[in-house]
Amino acid sequence: MSQLTPELERKLMTAVERMPAFPKSVQSILEMTRNINCLPKDLVGVIEKDPVMTMKILRVINSAYYGLPSKIASVGQSVVYLGINTIKNLALSFAAVGILPRFSTTGFDIQRYLLHSLTVAAVARILCEKYARAELDPTDCYIAGLLHDFGKVVFAQFMSVEFMKALASAADFEKPLYLAEQEHIGADHAYVGALLAKRWQFADSLVECIRDHHKEDVEPTAMGDCLRMADIICRKHAFGDAGNPWREEELTRIPARFGDDFEAIVAKVGSLEKIVEDAQSFAQIGTERAA
Repeated sequence: MSQLTPELERKLMTAVERMPAFPKSVQSILEMTRNINCLPKDLVGVIEKDPVMTMKILRVINSAYYGLPSKIASVGQSVVYLGINTIKNLALSFAAVGILPRFSTTGFDIQRYLLHSLTVAAVARILCEKYARAELDPTDCYIAGLLHDFGKVVFAQFMSVEFMKALASAADFEKPLYLAEQEHIGADHAYVGALLAKRWQFADSLVECIRDHHKEDVEPTAMGDCLRMADIICRKHAFGDAGNPWREEELTRIPARFGDDFEAIVAKVGSLEKIVEDAQSFAQIGTERAA
């Protein structure tokens, strides 16, 4: 990507700053869980002060999404069953979904975007469990998958004319959307998504993963590899849509840690149908508004 002009940089920062902030409760969760001595009861106390968040977490935990053998009645119980990291990432996920606009803009379907993001998140988590468990907590890959395309949401809301041209160009000429964005906007969604993740106070490793997820010459990392592979799988199978047309040549760019047998990688992930069903269930609960 060429160097941004000062005018474009100001425009992008203004758009990012117009995005809603994460809820204070979620910011507190982020701060707490960066401390390795974080106590479960402290995390539970913060979550339970947000009744909407509590309700959504319990609904997901008691759904087929987790398939637990008995009903969970409290956030405290859920921490015992699933651990601090899973509950933290559920809270972050619901916060991220809640920030999405309620209505689609021309050419950009928010619900299909959400399904794409949720399926990429789920597949990235599974890939990490299968191929990189010793390097990274798989739930961190889930969050990377959930947030990797959030820059498109910024463009759709605050630079919609330029973004619609980029979407049309990508579709008409079957080119990567990030290249079309660079042509029509001067920056791509990965760059803007990283700006947003930094504003939301996510870890540097996540910010860098979002920024670099379309770069071919970047140093391999567990998070970046799992995100790229998950994106390839979900786009190949047309799970949702985030405006980036599928190109068969992408199968030649599978990260080295997975080998080159695409079908074998997919088989190792497991039931893609269940992943889509779970994502649809999560999306339904996540987008419900408080009464």
